[in-house]
Amino acid sequence: MAEQTAAERPTDVSDAPEVSDVPEHGEAHDGSLAARLNWLRAAVLGANDGIVATAGLVVGVAAASSARGPVLAAGVAGLAAGALSMAVGEYVSVSTQRDTERALLAKEVRELEEEPEAELAELAAIYEGKGLSPELAQRVAVELTAHDALGAHAEAELGIDPHNLTSPWQAAFASMAAFTVGALLPLVAIVLPPVSARVPVTGVAVVLALAGTGVLSARLGDADARRATLRVVAGGIVAMVVTYAIGSLVGSHV
Repeated sequence: MAEQTAAERPTDVSDAPEVSDVPEHGEAHDGSLAARLNWLRAAVLGANDGIVATAGLVVGVAAASSARGPVLAAGVAGLAAGALSMAVGEYVSVSTQRDTERALLAKEVRELEEEPEAELAELAAIYEGKGLSPELAQRVAVELTAHDALGAHAEAELGIDPHNLTSPWQAAFASMAAFTVGALLPLVAIVLPPVSARVPVTGVAVVLALAGTGVLSARLGDADARRATLRVVAGGIVAMVVTYAIGSLVGSHV
């Protein structure tokens, strides 16, 4: 009998060690990398919020009062309020997401216990839909289920890693820290210079900082750096101009 070619041999796992749709350790690392990039992007956006919100606040107060005390008090209060608001908002958001994920995982555990064959068929169908042959999809589903049934089904069906759920407290502290770091720059820039120079110095510092966060966020998202930077800088300038105008108007009538 003539020797079978690779195309004629029955499909087997050993014949396709590099199938991209089969979860391997590399994919787990890719998922972890994506999660870290999302955290970094969220941190950059949190710092950007701190820069813009605090800059708008202190510039507005500086326009209404030439005294350093009210500006410093407003800036510190704004920093604290903004950081706590970010922390609470992130905690509530991530807690809600985690509660939903836990409910979905509990349902998946129940289905695996009550209908294991149906769940196995569902998992095999998912991999078959991604391009694997029926035989290979069934083999992959069987082996992944034997290794970690909940992990395999949760990742394929729900897009959830049951062993790596996001911590609400970690998210809250990260958001609070990012906002605080961003808010410190305009606060220091408005307090240290002489009265006549504090608004221009703050404006320049804020524009440079926003340009930096714009470039970084664009690179993290593989977007056009110039467009993203212009949007961020323009938004910060508009915020400072508007709050300065409001502060001047209020200050002249109080």
